[in-house]
Amino acid sequence: MSDELRHECGVALLRARGAGPAAPGAALLSLLLEKQHNRGQDGAGAAMLALRPVPGRPAYRVFKHAGDHALKDLLADIGRPSDLAEEIWLGHLRYATFGRGDVSCCHPFVHKSSRLDRTLLVAGNFNLTNAKDLFDRHRALGLHPESASDGYLVAELLAHELGAALTSGTAPCPLLAALRRALSLLDGAWTLCGATGDGWTFATRDPHGIRPGWWYEEEGAVAVASERPAIQAAFDCAPERVRELPPGAALLVSPEGRVSLEPCLPPAAPRACVFERIYFSRGNDAAIHAERKALGAALAEPLVSAVGGDFERTVFSYIPNSAQVAFHGLLEALFGRGLAAGRTVRFGQVAVKDAKFRTFIADEGARRMLARHVYDVTYGLVRPGEDTLVVLDDSIVRGNTMRSAILPMLDRLGPRRILVASSAPPILYPDCYGIDMSTLGELVGFRALVRLLDARGGAGAARAALQAALASAAPNPLAALYAEAGPEALAREISSLVAPPGLRARVDVVYQSVAALRRACPGSAGDWYFTGDYPTPGGFRVLRRALENYLAGSQERSY
Repeated sequence: MSDELRHECGVALLRARGAGPAAPGAALLSLLLEKQHNRGQDGAGAAMLALRPVPGRPAYRVFKHAGDHALKDLLADIGRPSDLAEEIWLGHLRYATFGRGDVSCCHPFVHKSSRLDRTLLVAGNFNLTNAKDLFDRHRALGLHPESASDGYLVAELLAHELGAALTSGTAPCPLLAALRRALSLLDGAWTLCGATGDGWTFATRDPHGIRPGWWYEEEGAVAVASERPAIQAAFDCAPERVRELPPGAALLVSPEGRVSLEPCLPPAAPRACVFERIYFSRGNDAAIHAERKALGAALAEPLVSAVGGDFERTVFSYIPNSAQVAFHGLLEALFGRGLAAGRTVRFGQVAVKDAKFRTFIADEGARRMLARHVYDVTYGLVRPGEDTLVVLDDSIVRGNTMRSAILPMLDRLGPRRILVASSAPPILYPDCYGIDMSTLGELVGFRALVRLLDARGGAGAARAALQAALASAAPNPLAALYAEAGPEALAREISSLVAPPGLRARVDVVYQSVAALRRACPGSAGDWYFTGDYPTPGGFRVLRRALENYLAGSQERSY
């Protein structure tokens, strides 16, 4: 993907039982985290707990790191010898999507108590739309919240409910009762893992299954992770042995090692985040690999139509690195469906992604110049002034990198036309469930809508239309405006927005349709960034707040 997106997060939980896992627990946790490093590179944390801690000695140890080398530093800590008899390991990887990016915001969050059954450690891949409500609730209960971060608030909320359940003495399983009460107050998406000081461990997902979660059980261990291939690598097991954590359920492991799946929240319509499949998850999962190839294949016919069937003067390529699998699907479709009709399909890796530039140069122009060279090009594949260059990307979110770096770089090759193909539909709405897209004005699709409205109705028409939409009672105030604009006009306007001044080549954008996306990823119905169909009430509130902020000229986050 050309635009940098940040996404929360990755989680890993390992619980030894019986004789314990075949490999050392610290090594397994390190592998579970390393195989998910794509899910967070700004912060990392881990906790190791003893099931039978020695009085007078700590029951657990916690390590946290923030910065460019967070995971490397954490793995060094995990690997150091310890005299703690560790049998529970909890790990987390974080992208600092907003707020502080220092160690204080890294998971696991710990609620300390001299009573082990009230000691709680929590880590999760989650984002909430109602963190402010939780903060206010803490204060209303007479508590003093030390932070407004959702991780801290969730840990303290769960600890409060756990204490209440233990005090009442009526719940057969106080931890499950606490999970049911605490999670019912959340609006958002989560895969949440944790442990108590007396040896209970748990993992749970939101009722819609928006965030991914997988678990594995063998005689000596139980493991949970955000990605299935991480568990496969750690335990060398077949994919069918790794099961999806059921949405709305809680996986519990008792101090004695008994495993159970318990209903936690009422079931809801499945809305797994489709961006996980398009971009964020690692493509070595068999199902995700097949879906990304299907996304590329679905673009074959639209692209052949867009170039007028002129294979002789067309070169197919992709933006590295995550679009590579979709590109393979595109090529298979071109060759396998007879679309090329025996003609030669010219393809190659035109764009090459170099190591990320890190510079403290103060001059903005110099920084922009260096940013352009994050990518390099392969010379000799495109005939100057003659060829159309088709480049496949996962998605176009803001269009900033496309405009400032990728298109100027490709233009150096001299194509007469650059056709940018997006394996995802245009992103038209903010996200509040993990991806860092909380403001409307940053989305190139929304900016295209504003320009179309002004072009059709004159100066000020867009503002008037947006204000009228906000005043309406529709849950999604923008849906009618997008429908009126139409996908073809929107794509043309986006093409104009991403093309920088002075570009010699003509630029066009071809988007995946929502219908094709759903066929390619049938198990992931969470497509609200394309459709505005949010899975929770908080999503629609965030959309309205984002529109209010845009009209007020505010860059504040909408959740």
